[in-house]
Amino acid sequence: MRPMPTIKANGLDIFYDTFGKQGDAPLLLVMGLGAQMTLWDEDFCQRLADKGFFVVRYDNRDVGLSSKIEGGPEPDVAKTMAGDRSTVSYLLDDMADDAAGVIDALSMAPANIVGASMGGMIVQALAIRHPEKVRTLCSIMSTTGNPAVGQPTQEAMGALLAPPPKNREEAIEAGVRATKVIGGTFPVDEAKLRERTGKAYDRSNYPPGMARQLIAIMASPDRTEGLKGVRIPTLVIHGEADPLVTPSGGAATAAAIPGAKLLTVPGMGHDMPEQVVPMLVDAIAENAKR
Repeated sequence: MRPMPTIKANGLDIFYDTFGKQGDAPLLLVMGLGAQMTLWDEDFCQRLADKGFFVVRYDNRDVGLSSKIEGGPEPDVAKTMAGDRSTVSYLLDDMADDAAGVIDALSMAPANIVGASMGGMIVQALAIRHPEKVRTLCSIMSTTGNPAVGQPTQEAMGALLAPPPKNREEAIEAGVRATKVIGGTFPVDEAKLRERTGKAYDRSNYPPGMARQLIAIMASPDRTEGLKGVRIPTLVIHGEADPLVTPSGGAATAAAIPGAKLLTVPGMGHDMPEQVVPMLVDAIAENAKR
């Protein structure tokens, strides 16, 4: 891993780092709602690099060490759920343009792109809006934006909308609770989870950013029609036990993109447990070689 300076992308300061050799096949990782790039575990990134990829992970706008979108309306999730868009600061299309800016700034086009959860939504929008920048696509535990598919269970939605923690201890407890709700059936190393959650809190804690990202998801249009025009090798991965973006979201994504392959993983929830990482890495590498 080589820590890198912040770059300018789509007018924002975007923090990123890399794994592997520059000159190898470029692969961009896009993380999900409120999650920093560090949620792409270093072992996962290194395994991809060992497969012959130059791997880039970055912090989305409003999380981690990238630009925070300040000065706009105070995010109001309840208003947005009721159909009032007055506190929408940006859409998933804007975040896709951020990803396109990263690709341009690092001379990666066309890149293999992999997105998880909201990151899957972002890479779908990227493939629709900037097809010339995308070589292959992998959407993990995500959905199309069609409100008829991929909707969370009541319990998972409760975990998503829980009040933000007030301090580090509360953040760690909230992380453990949420993982127990949205994770699948694989055993979780709670000590490791607590350590990772604490490190994430220490690196950056910015609840308004997560709220703005959630509003962006809610306010963004259905991508199904746009996905029908995507003409690149596509892999859709979804956990069969995902309660946050239920499996119909992954099925709909694969159905919308011509020739897409759907890989469902028994026992996997809204997470990428270490037990399935080797399989996921193999599948991503195989799709990139199509």
